[in-house]
Amino acid sequence: MPLLWIVQAQLDRAHATIKADNPRGAMAFPKSQGGGGWVPLAAMHKIAERLGCSHMDAYEVATFFTMYNREKRGRFHIMLCATTPCMVCGAYDIMHTIEKHLGIKAGETTADGEFTLTEVECLGACVNAPMVQVNDMFFENLTTESTVELLDNLKAGNPVKIGPQNGLTNSEGPMGRTSLIEPPLGPQCRDLGA
Repeated sequence: MPLLWIVQAQLDRAHATIKADNPRGAMAFPKSQGGGGWVPLAAMHKIAERLGCSHMDAYEVATFFTMYNREKRGRFHIMLCATTPCMVCGAYDIMHTIEKHLGIKAGETTADGEFTLTEVECLGACVNAPMVQVNDMFFENLTTESTVELLDNLKAGNPVKIGPQNGLTNSEGPMGRTSLIEPPLGPQCRDLGA
């Protein structure tokens, strides 16, 4: 099926639910890039036309937010966080491990189209640095060894453990919960006068 027909079908399904809640329709981009993992220029034009905004409005959304891909990506889009917390905790060791293991540099896609590596800014999981986001999944507390294991499992189609890779739960530290152990004392918003 030609790409434009796929984009049109996705837009038709998404349009009814988006237009009423969000007239400018930024949410149309994730829905339109879902099929191929990127938003081609033709899709941006269609989105703008369907949502009644200018082509420039669509370009602004697509170029401002890093989660919108304007170029084709691999089946697994690895976004490596290199902001200060991840960098201090070894993000560049993880990046070099990925580059060596896959034979690509940041900004490149493997010859088989399986993996794309992109260096990005903060992904919001600083407490579990270093981390990568692969498509929509976070993999945190990475080591060079756990990174190679992750890449191999993705390539082989094996199940992968999402979240911290070091046995921790969510963002708990090695000592468990140390704060916010009990519900906070009032007043709660519901207790305040309008």
